Amino acid sequence: MNPLKTKTNDVNDYFMSFQQLYPKAYNKKKASPYTKTRVILMNGTEYESVWFLHQFARHCANDEIKQAIALVRKQEQQQQKMIACLKPLNESILETTLAYEQLAIDLTATLAQNDNDKSNIEALNFALLEDFDHLYRFSNLMMLDVKNASPDFCVGKFTEIMPARPTIAHHRYPKDDVKKPMNAQKSKLYSKLVANIITAAEQQTMNYYMNISQWYKNDLGRKLYAEIGMVEEQHVTQYESLKDPTCTWLEQWVLHEYTEAYLYYSAMQEEKDDNIKKIWTHFFEIECAHLKLACSLLEKHENKSYVSVFGDGEFPVLLKLGTNKEYIRDVIARTILLTGNRQSYIDVMKLKENADFFNYQKQAIEDEKTLASHEVVAKAIKKFGQDYRYQDKPHPIKELQSRKKDNTKIARSKTLS
Repeated sequence: MNPLKTKTNDVNDYFMSFQQLYPKAYNKKKASPYTKTRVILMNGTEYESVWFLHQFARHCANDEIKQAIALVRKQEQQQQKMIACLKPLNESILETTLAYEQLAIDLTATLAQNDNDKSNIEALNFALLEDFDHLYRFSNLMMLDVKNASPDFCVGKFTEIMPARPTIAHHRYPKDDVKKPMNAQKSKLYSKLVANIITAAEQQTMNYYMNISQWYKNDLGRKLYAEIGMVEEQHVTQYESLKDPTCTWLEQWVLHEYTEAYLYYSAMQEEKDDNIKKIWTHFFEIECAHLKLACSLLEKHENKSYVSVFGDGEFPVLLKLGTNKEYIRDVIARTILLTGNRQSYIDVMKLKENADFFNYQKQAIEDEKTLASHEVVAKAIKKFGQDYRYQDKPHPIKELQSRKKDNTKIARSKTLS
């Protein structure tokens, strides 16, 4: 599929009425978990587009380009509002949160398995274990706060719920999250898409936690969202640093529009909800029109062809969200002890005693017993006799197999337990 060859109307034909902006929401009890995660992914993709275009406009002196940006951004805003309202009124904060983390897990695992860029793969696998642990922490919060809770139902049993690299070990010195950027001229199209997609997805999660923590109903939940929200800040820092910063604003815009078209086309191929599938299909057409406009501006104002950004336009392998249980278990077994080390990663056991990681840990964590990510599991163990998990077989890491003790040492200190 080549989005440039897709028949579209004039861009001005794609504005919607306010009545159209409020769609029929999915049924939270009947919808596939991957319908829910696609909604979150596309909402985040549109949010990224809107804020990118605002930043572009603030750094652009050309009136023609700024007017085109305003036109496209208005439509992207409409798309974002419509997608956001696909979430039903009766879906709770925690139910949405588990969907966010399931998206982070299965999206990250899928992208890593289809990419061949070593830096991308290392970054994806590294953050994968952290999002996986976040799902476990939030699931235990759900068990504490929600009557008849069933986190395994929320994820459709497609994603296991168990600890990975403990959240307490995620808190790193900021410079250790900045990685070496790719060279857009040498990188393959799929690798460029990966960096764009995962940055938008993690930014959406970061924004959600930044804003939702104040609305949670108790102190422990508010603290947990704040703590994990800080980790999502680190993930966005890591992923955005993979993108080539030497690309011009117009080149970035063209790649943004191409990424959106790619994601909507992928979504419409996989979607089982007929109502939502129609939305993905319509929005794919809109993004094709946006892409053509951005490409024409790139050619006019920089004398560059879209070929220099995304080749002939044919989509690479499409994105298919699904279960990744065995892949995740393998990554846990191989990389549980890693932490950030400037542009690379290192086994925490090999860090020097005065490493920035250890110094930052001392500053950020005054008392591990009161840290929300630990406290939520400790309270669940106290209330139920063991933590909450959904797993198909024993944990691949011996030190994380106990359900009656939360390990706060592994991947954080020179000892495993």
